[in-house]
Amino acid sequence: MAQNKFFLIAGPCVIEDEKTAFLIAETVLNICKKLDIDYIFKGSYRKANRTKQNSFTGIGDQAALEILQAVGKKFGIATITDVHESHEVALAARYVSHLQIPAFLCRQTDLLKAAGESGCTVNIKKGQFLSPEAMLFPIEKVQATGNPNIWITERGTTFGYNDLIVDATSIARMKAHGVPVVMDCTHATQKPNRTEGVTGGDPQLIETIALSAVATGADGLFLEVHPNPAIAASDAATMLQLDKLEAVLQKVMKVRNALNS
Repeated sequence: MAQNKFFLIAGPCVIEDEKTAFLIAETVLNICKKLDIDYIFKGSYRKANRTKQNSFTGIGDQAALEILQAVGKKFGIATITDVHESHEVALAARYVSHLQIPAFLCRQTDLLKAAGESGCTVNIKKGQFLSPEAMLFPIEKVQATGNPNIWITERGTTFGYNDLIVDATSIARMKAHGVPVVMDCTHATQKPNRTEGVTGGDPQLIETIALSAVATGADGLFLEVHPNPAIAASDAATMLQLDKLEAVLQKVMKVRNALNS
């Protein structure tokens, strides 16, 4: 990835099938080429952090990882997936170029060290319970492995039991750590801890969060997208509909280019 070039991490919440993954990757890549954005395809190969026991967790580890690898090879792009426990890292790292640490696990020392030792770029999501300043410590754990390729991602902060807030100062405060800072524009719209055990959200706010983040210096954005979020297997309430992505990114790049001119 080119230094200082704006980048996008985007894809489905979880790998559902090869056809959907290829469609999303091809569509997003074409948009990013038009707008001069570096693209990293995202897809969780397994969801280990769902609320309900019967929530969809994946199509099988090996099958999903092979689809991630196929996306990377077919389109010549970087790929990223979540890892939840330290023993998962070695397997996942054979199929993707980047590893992501979920927000709830950002303080798990063994997981962070294993991810760092993999040699992959490590994207650490800021826990909903952490201040921007406290993200220094997860960074240091990965750096201790000798791996300097670290990103950190803002995804909102817990506000009461059923909502998240996005602090407009957070990007600037996180950039003080000296690593690229990403804004997760989809999970930041979540409405967690609902009584039915399925997280809600407000995807109409995705554009607002994206524009605010780029205006305050974000180096990249994270967006979960799907051709038809209503039928998505996971995070249906927060994903951006794929055909709405280009319009959002056009505005984002106008703001970024204006600030850089």
